[in-house]
Amino acid sequence: MPSKLKFRKGFSCLFELAKSFLSVLFILLSSAEGFSQQDSQIVIRLDSVLSQPLDSVLSWLQVNAEKDIKIFEKVANEGIKRAIKTKDNEKIGDFYSAFGDWHSYHGIYSGDSLIKQTELALFYYLKTDNKPKIAETRKNLAHDYMSVRRLVEAQNELFKAIAIYEELGDKVGVAKAHRNLSSSYLYTDEPQKAIDYLDKVTSVFREVEDYNTLSYCYLSYIDAYSRIGKYEEANAAAEECLSIVKNKVPGEVFVEVRAYSFKGDISFNQENYQQALLDYQKAYDLCEIQIGPERAATWLTEVGMAYLKLEDYPNAVKNLLKGIKAYDKQDVSHLARPYESIAECYEELGEHKNALLYLKKAKEAKELVHEEQVANLESEGIIKYETEKKDEALAATEALLNQKNRTQNIILAASGLLVILLAGLFYSFRKNQKATKVISAKNAENELLLKEIHHRVKNNLELVKSLISLQSAQLEDSATKDAMIASQNRVQSMGIIHQKLYQGTNLGSIEMKDYFLNLGEGILDTFDAEDKVKISCVMEDLELDVDTAVPLGLIVNELLTNSLKYAFPEKAAGEITISLSRKDDKILSLLVRDNGVGKTSGVKPKGTGFGTQLVSLLTQQLNGKMQEENKEGTIISFEFKLDQAA
Repeated sequence: MPSKLKFRKGFSCLFELAKSFLSVLFILLSSAEGFSQQDSQIVIRLDSVLSQPLDSVLSWLQVNAEKDIKIFEKVANEGIKRAIKTKDNEKIGDFYSAFGDWHSYHGIYSGDSLIKQTELALFYYLKTDNKPKIAETRKNLAHDYMSVRRLVEAQNELFKAIAIYEELGDKVGVAKAHRNLSSSYLYTDEPQKAIDYLDKVTSVFREVEDYNTLSYCYLSYIDAYSRIGKYEEANAAAEECLSIVKNKVPGEVFVEVRAYSFKGDISFNQENYQQALLDYQKAYDLCEIQIGPERAATWLTEVGMAYLKLEDYPNAVKNLLKGIKAYDKQDVSHLARPYESIAECYEELGEHKNALLYLKKAKEAKELVHEEQVANLESEGIIKYETEKKDEALAATEALLNQKNRTQNIILAASGLLVILLAGLFYSFRKNQKATKVISAKNAENELLLKEIHHRVKNNLELVKSLISLQSAQLEDSATKDAMIASQNRVQSMGIIHQKLYQGTNLGSIEMKDYFLNLGEGILDTFDAEDKVKISCVMEDLELDVDTAVPLGLIVNELLTNSLKYAFPEKAAGEITISLSRKDDKILSLLVRDNGVGKTSGVKPKGTGFGTQLVSLLTQQLNGKMQEENKEGTIISFEFKLDQAA
């Protein structure tokens, strides 16, 4: 049956709708006065649109892509000029995209003109990071390439779009690109591959309730099944398509038109020409209601073909002539078969002169198709040429290998010398390996001795702590007893460090978060405050060398002791937070916060002041600065410069 032209309006179609379907129907007025009034109104409206802000002009273009044909092109061109001045690449791309949609819908210009708009939109989008727009534009460009039979370029753009959609995790975008890919396989007459891709995507469109795109999938099913002779499946797809349009997208009339047209194709291929005529006539009638007889006339070529098979030659030639008249002159390559059918009608009617005329036109149309095929063959020739070049490269490589084989004897001789050299190197390696084992054993022994030293230091510190604890138990003076407990905690803080050193894998550094937690547990146990006060470390794991960890541990010990003694009177509940972080390789930040009663200004601090002096000295040792703040408790913060630490 006659081929159908296609259009792009938010989706890629698999077949071609007649261009008259999409061409512009200008309103003809009956008098010169009517023309004058209309032109005046258009000028006023054009000025009104262009006087709006640029974003409003863009919105107007996007909303009116299917109407306002008289001024649309002027508004689009002026909008593009204004957008280019803004140097906003995405905005410029939006204007070209809207202009391309208008080109696609109305079909006033050639396919190359449409492609130019879409390519310009992609050019500017590629200068942005807007991947969804880049993917959508590549998909649209693939559709536009398919409309002019540039199938290789179309598939390349589709694969690029699919890669972006997959990167974005956009399964609907991937599905739409795959649907377009199925269209390309119909163009290359590979219907089974088209069906395979359609099977992958229909469930996605049902899931997201995109019934508009789903209806186009079933149009593709009709064509694909018809091409492989599965007419029962093709009829089922047609019924499903019509059901979707009727129940889900009743405004999508053109899908219904094409579904009836394809039903006619099925009957035509099965030689049921009477039923084919009924379906073709239904398609034409539906289209005529929507866009008028002039633009719908391309569908009459199908009606004429059915009349021809029914041997009703007058009606056949009448409908065929009306149909081909509606096609654009640039589309004569699609009319070879209708021309031949008209020639056959005239031959049967005895009008031999007209029959010869249309046979000539059919021949010219076929020659155009042949030229397209030659162009494709030339593209294939380039591929073959490149393949031959690769073959030449492979031949050169083979010659090089042959030359290398001729030098094999020289290489074997050199290999003998190399074996001797390698034997010497292996001997040296084994000797060094033995020496390394001895050194490793010594290092392991030293490491064990160092761990033993830390263990003994820790045990000695535990002994000192125990002696202080026994001594403090005999004391009755509370001030002296508090001083002894403070000394006990200081010894404990150093003992924990040595314990971590001999228990850990790194003898040179301490993991501070775990150390602070153990230190806090010990101090809470000393003050019998485990159930009242919570100590938390809000910090990442951080390892420090022993020389830094010991004074830091003593500082934190003093601050925790001070908080437990004075911040929570009468064993009140509370929380103490410790935080230690490294700003860079040279700066450490320490913060100790409690939510206790804080300090009262003007009131003399309690205690002997030894702990405060110790903290100050240790801060100087680490070349640090201390700040104290009383706000909802006490906050004490430090900054230490490690590279200048004493």
